[in-house]
Amino acid sequence: MSQNPIAETIASLMPRAKQELSELVAFQSVADWAQFPKSESEGAAGWVADALRAEGFQNVSLLDTPDGTQSVYGFLPGPEGAPTVLLYAHYDVQPPLDDATWISPAFELTERDGRWYGRGAADCKGGFIMHLLALRALKANGGVPVSVKVIVEGSEEQGTGGLQQYAEAHPELLTADTIVIGDAGNFRLGLPTVTATLRGMTLIKVKIDTLGGNLHSGMFGGVAPDALAALIRLLDSLRAADGSTTVDGLASDAVWEGLQYPEADFRADARVLDGVELIGEGTIADRLWARPAVTVLGIDCPPVVGATPSVHASAGALISLRVPPGVDTAEAIKLLEAHLVAHTPWQAHLELEVVGQGQPFQADTSSPAYASMAAAMQVAYPGQEMQVSGMGGSIPLCNTLTSLYPEAEMLLIGLSEPEAQIHAVNESVSPQELERLSVAEALFLVNYAESKRG
Repeated sequence: MSQNPIAETIASLMPRAKQELSELVAFQSVADWAQFPKSESEGAAGWVADALRAEGFQNVSLLDTPDGTQSVYGFLPGPEGAPTVLLYAHYDVQPPLDDATWISPAFELTERDGRWYGRGAADCKGGFIMHLLALRALKANGGVPVSVKVIVEGSEEQGTGGLQQYAEAHPELLTADTIVIGDAGNFRLGLPTVTATLRGMTLIKVKIDTLGGNLHSGMFGGVAPDALAALIRLLDSLRAADGSTTVDGLASDAVWEGLQYPEADFRADARVLDGVELIGEGTIADRLWARPAVTVLGIDCPPVVGATPSVHASAGALISLRVPPGVDTAEAIKLLEAHLVAHTPWQAHLELEVVGQGQPFQADTSSPAYASMAAAMQVAYPGQEMQVSGMGGSIPLCNTLTSLYPEAEMLLIGLSEPEAQIHAVNESVSPQELERLSVAEALFLVNYAESKRG
């Protein structure tokens, strides 16, 4: 990276950034009190609030959101007449999954092979550190040229919508000219990328009942309707033979026109085993960024160990449906529910419960903020031009902010490039990527302020 004062400052701040990220990663801030103590999330929220206060933010607040979690807010006033930029991250994280498969402890930031490992290192505690680095560099080089609002969410990974609901009830709080969502990532390590689209999502719990209780499979099997078999047949109806998602009435043939994703790269990124086919049809980008995708997240049934020869009376599952841009999530939910009802075999009793949802998102890449970010990324990543990609994941807050502030420009950047393995075991962040993106964000704020003055 060619050195300039901002880049030099951020380079000098990286040891401090590592220490701070280590402190923040240590909080087991999974926003599910059945798995981790609420005090862990509250501790992380307090840490974030203290960090904002230390940087001179005003009105720093722990916002009690309707889902029982806390989001952290702060405001840093800029020069008179300067535009306002909202910086977003979240401090809550996914569960670590199987602790035994982490090479180093999930909640202990560990340096290995040039990367920093730990749950939330990239998604998205590192995103908050990125914001801090950018602001500190600006303060050390003439001051922050815009007014800055920071909002750090406490339940993004759970999809329970606490911050969305709070923002809707307090629409004046997050008003801004431009919003930078620090929860996306570069398409490839070292390739500067903004994310222009996100799929929406819904989570639906499915429960099937067929009998008043389990029965002996020898005495009743072959006639008594097995709830687990019914569930398996129902879940199978959500995929075609090639693995494509098949929800009755939900289109699955859209085409992605932008940056493409080579199959060999995808297979390596997804760690697909040798000889195993990919599912679906169309380009990789079509399937990831432009089409719906259903996933069975979990099944309630007896484990193999300890199983008895029984016909099962009840079985359940949690289903995720990713909703592509251009499709209304509420309509997709109706189609999914209707599909599940229509495909439940043997007139088994079916219960459905929607437990989370969010709308898809599509940004306006022709806005002035994108030009400011493109120029910034060319400096932070010498010889590279900014790329525009989609992302198969969901950030429900994006649509809430778009509906509340339709005139605001929105950019999505972040640290979640493929090697980061977010949501999986051994999540990590590249410190070089953290450094470069912090430089890009700082330069973006300078460029954006100048564009507004012009």
